[in-house]
Amino acid sequence: MSDSIAASQSAIPSSSTSSGTLAHATPASAPEVPGRREFFKYRDLLVAQATDGRMRAQVMSSSRGLSKPTGWHYHACEAQFVYGLKGWVDLEFEDGRKIRLQAGESLLIPGGMKHNETATSEEFELLEVTLPGDMGTVPCEKPVQAG
Repeated sequence: MSDSIAASQSAIPSSSTSSGTLAHATPASAPEVPGRREFFKYRDLLVAQATDGRMRAQVMSSSRGLSKPTGWHYHACEAQFVYGLKGWVDLEFEDGRKIRLQAGESLLIPGGMKHNETATSEEFELLEVTLPGDMGTVPCEKPVQAG
C-alpha cells in the first residue's frame, strides 16, 4: 500500500470512533421548517439531528425576491457557510465590501460579522451550513465602516 493511500485511510475515523449518524435527505424526506425570514422557504437537510446540533444544513429558497433589505444583523455562531444554487443575493458587510453571490459561488461569514442582504433575484436558492446548528440572529445598527 502506498504511503498516500495509507495516510488517507488513517484520516478516516472508524465507525467506533465517529460521532453522529448518517443522514440522507431527499426532496421527499427533507421537511420544510420555520426560518429566520418570512420570505424564504427553509428545507432542513437532517444534519442537525444527525450531529446532535453541532452543524445544520438547509436549503433556503424564494420565488418572489427580496422586497426590502433584511436590515443589519449578525449571527451568534462560529460560522455561516452559503453556496448559491440558483439566482443571486446582494450582501453588504461591516468592512464596506459589497458582494453579489451568484449560483455556483460560496461565501463563509464568520460568526459576529455584521451584514445586510439588500436584494435577491426573483428565483433564488442557496445551501446554508452553520456551526453550531442553533444559530442566533441579532439585529444591529449599520456599522460606520459600511459607508
